[in-house]
Amino acid sequence: MANTPSAKKRVRQIQRKTEVNKARKSRIKTFVRKVEEAIQSKDVKSAVESLKLAQPEIMRGANKGVFHKNTASRKISRLSSRVKAISK
Repeated sequence: MANTPSAKKRVRQIQRKTEVNKARKSRIKTFVRKVEEAIQSKDVKSAVESLKLAQPEIMRGANKGVFHKNTASRKISRLSSRVKAISK
């Protein structure tokens, strides 16, 4: 348990940031899930559109510190290659 006023403040800040990050992660997962559903249904047009919407959302998460930049790039790359595979 935090004893000093500064430690108590940090606990409050961490709680706020945790809530924000949780919401961001959930939003990103939703966008990624939409892409994956389109890929599974072999709907090329829908997959491309949802990928275009998911890319900036994933990168925004990386810029905000939800996850590492390389992780975001990897996610985008893997989704892009899967969309490209069904468009052939």
